[in-house]
Amino acid sequence: MRLKMAVQAAENDAIMVEDEQLNDSLGSVGLISPDKEDLARLLTVPFSGRIRGGMRPGKKIIVMGIVDLEPESFDVSLTCGRDMDKDKEAAYDVALKLTARFSDRQFLRSACVAGKWTEEEASTAYFPFIPDQPFRVEIHCEHQRFRIFVDGHQLFDFYHKVKSLASIDTVRIDGDLQITKLG
Repeated sequence: MRLKMAVQAAENDAIMVEDEQLNDSLGSVGLISPDKEDLARLLTVPFSGRIRGGMRPGKKIIVMGIVDLEPESFDVSLTCGRDMDKDKEAAYDVALKLTARFSDRQFLRSACVAGKWTEEEASTAYFPFIPDQPFRVEIHCEHQRFRIFVDGHQLFDFYHKVKSLASIDTVRIDGDLQITKLG
């Protein structure tokens, strides 16, 4: 019984993949669960995927990937308003935007609420990303904040700017990286 409940909870928490190319390869299917065998080829950058049920305390997002050989930057964002126009970034709130900037070795975080960006917060002196190397970013949602881990090390907290956690329904990834796994 517990195993069945755990499996159902994991399925309910799944990130769904949005990809225009899916219509060509899988018939009329526009969303696919991340446990499909061919997910790796679907995790193309820029990436946008649905967080089923939105965020809530206790939920976490894991992004595993490989930094490009000559990177400038990459972003991992948790956003609201999945059904809004995808091309109009200002149309939706960004609950958390993590930016790895290689030119000055900064790992930054910010948010955008009602069209206004918060000031970028700089991380610690430690920059965890290395060109052409794998990484694992974990975003843990708690009642008051997101807690961000990279390769198992807690780097910083980011206090919620978007108060309705359930409205945080999309993960977006862009920049100089390859996604190898998402969960």
